[in-house]
Amino acid sequence: MKRRLSRECAFKALFMIDLGNNNDESALNYLLKDTGLSERERSFCTKLVKGVLSKEKELDEILSRHLVNWQFDRLATAVRSILRLALYEMLYCDEIPPLVSINEAIELTKKYHDNDAARFVNGVLDKIRRIRADEV
Repeated sequence: MKRRLSRECAFKALFMIDLGNNNDESALNYLLKDTGLSERERSFCTKLVKGVLSKEKELDEILSRHLVNWQFDRLATAVRSILRLALYEMLYCDEIPPLVSINEAIELTKKYHDNDAARFVNGVLDKIRRIRADEV
């Protein structure tokens, strides 16, 4: 399964929704139109987008608590969307190891932002992962 492409599609939809206040169904339909993703991959993308949107407030609160010298709403839209997506996977997609979610977030950040932001994303998500591991 091409989960990386599904994640990238989900990221793009979340970015469109956050940046332009686009309707989630419209953004998803637009992005899924010519992706070449299988039905299963399209379903995974849709699950991620709808999941992030349904838990957005909770995700933002968790992420905000783990930022040092940053305000969540001041982050670049791409970084904000990637953090939400990865944290959603870490909290609600038990079949995906947290380190995979973090690695995928780093790769998306490198592709759509820069290496400094990728290090930032890694630091925030890994801090949350370690805290969650200690709680178990």
